[in-house]
Amino acid sequence: MTAPIPAAGTVPWRRRRGQLEVALVHRPKYDDWSWAKGKLDPGEDWPVAAVRETREETALAVGLGRPLPGSEYTVLDGAGQPATKEVRYWAAEATSPAGPLENEIDEVRWLDVIAASDRLDYARDRDQLRAIVRADNAGTLTTWPLALVRHAHAVGRGSWAADDQKRPLDDVGRARAADIAPLLAAYGIRRLVSSPSLRCADTLRPYAAQLGAPLRTKDGLSEEGYAAEPARAAHHLGRLVERGTPAAICSHGPVLPELLMALLALVDPDEPEADLASAVLRAAARDKMGKGEVLVAHFAGSGAQARVVAVERHLPPS
Repeated sequence: MTAPIPAAGTVPWRRRRGQLEVALVHRPKYDDWSWAKGKLDPGEDWPVAAVRETREETALAVGLGRPLPGSEYTVLDGAGQPATKEVRYWAAEATSPAGPLENEIDEVRWLDVIAASDRLDYARDRDQLRAIVRADNAGTLTTWPLALVRHAHAVGRGSWAADDQKRPLDDVGRARAADIAPLLAAYGIRRLVSSPSLRCADTLRPYAAQLGAPLRTKDGLSEEGYAAEPARAAHHLGRLVERGTPAAICSHGPVLPELLMALLALVDPDEPEADLASAVLRAAARDKMGKGEVLVAHFAGSGAQARVVAVERHLPPS
């Protein structure tokens, strides 16, 4: 069976005079109105493609918010044969005006949700719109991301005789660290916290350099620090939740289940996808996450009011 054609996109949204509006795009080739989306480039992560396609089709620079329902439908592939197209979507708040259009889109139109529902040409696109409206009504459309990262593949313990905290990434790990940078950028991550172990710090270092931001290290996120005082790891996560700033934490397999269980305790029970979010967190804790995996928890609110409303896992290519 032919693998589905992967594509990604967003539903950009804003408030204008207190009213929720979403951005639709018009494709003159098909004379239709839909969401900004497009196919993944080879080796590209879904969220990275969603941000790139949105920028190319709407000239809007966005950071991804909570994930939205996806869609699958039949298209013709390059050989003219029927194929399934799988599209993943995210909500994306637009915080700056769009620039000039330079792609196959000839118009971007901001509409209120009723007008948008009428304007959309495909019934499948209304699934994302309904999810946007539900989240807005629940007060959980505005979110911020907290990413947990397991360090990328490192030189094996058996072939490293020096201090384990200085054990470096191998070639595979360095390549994954480079790929993690645009993935974190897609969510607008701004604060970076890591175990002081070299393999963790170097997993986030490419993004820190790209962002021009400091990489903060915490002994409580290391394997050694966690073994000595397990509560410190969750304390560091709790401080980030209090801040409510888009952030990433990089740590180790033995430490991550503690952090994932702390996130599990913050899942919003009133969220329609609460059971799914909880199941994803439990599975990630059971697996201790994969090396180079990025798990993104989407929070509504901060401090004592912070609640997890959605969770995503992004594993490196197998």
